[in-house]
Amino acid sequence: MHTGPDASEREDSTMRIHVVTIFPEYFTSPLEVSLVGRARRAGRLEVVLHDLREHGKGPHRQVDDAPFGGGPGMIMMIEPLAAALDPLAHTHRILFSAAGRPLRQRDLDRWAELDELTLVCGRYEGVDARVAEHLVDEEISLGDYVLLGGEVAALAVIEGVTRLLPGVVGNPESIARESFREGLLEEPQYTRPAEFRGWRVPEVLLSGDHGAIERFRRAERIRRTRERRPDLLDGDFA
Repeated sequence: MHTGPDASEREDSTMRIHVVTIFPEYFTSPLEVSLVGRARRAGRLEVVLHDLREHGKGPHRQVDDAPFGGGPGMIMMIEPLAAALDPLAHTHRILFSAAGRPLRQRDLDRWAELDELTLVCGRYEGVDARVAEHLVDEEISLGDYVLLGGEVAALAVIEGVTRLLPGVVGNPESIARESFREGLLEEPQYTRPAEFRGWRVPEVLLSGDHGAIERFRRAERIRRTRERRPDLLDGDFA
């Protein structure tokens, strides 16, 4: 069980995220921009890139091989991954693969409370199953589709976790009100002008009646979730 600092320590602590990948250069630009870049410069976030090929076998630093039993594609070997992950055994280790459990907001909430996190980017046709069985704590999928590798998923998690760190997002209330809180999607949002091409903002939002506005917003959260993501609804809203 890997735990993070208590609440009194989090305000000044640094979240450290390790990324194990065969393409460390993939992360160069995304880690420099927006809130992630700002959090790194402010000392709230540290991202450590681990090049898996440093543990590859032979002169070509091989990290993949044909699967036992035959089949298409190549499989990432356990030996290089074990060499990269063993020194990170004190961290919470996550493997990204299409066979993993779907990523949810509650996962990001949980990981943001940790002091160190390791993200393992799968590639090729898959990863030796013994990695998921013995060398990581969780196996996660970004969604019901297949990408070239886990780097996109790793960046998604880095962004999702970073924005939850204390002091990173300017207005903490925006995090509390966003989609997937209370199991609902966020309500529609509007800004100026109040009318554009004949399309008007709902009158209740212009009324100044905060009680009516909150009732409208909650009703919209339920309506939007019922229409777009009925799988999120429980008996209270379905």
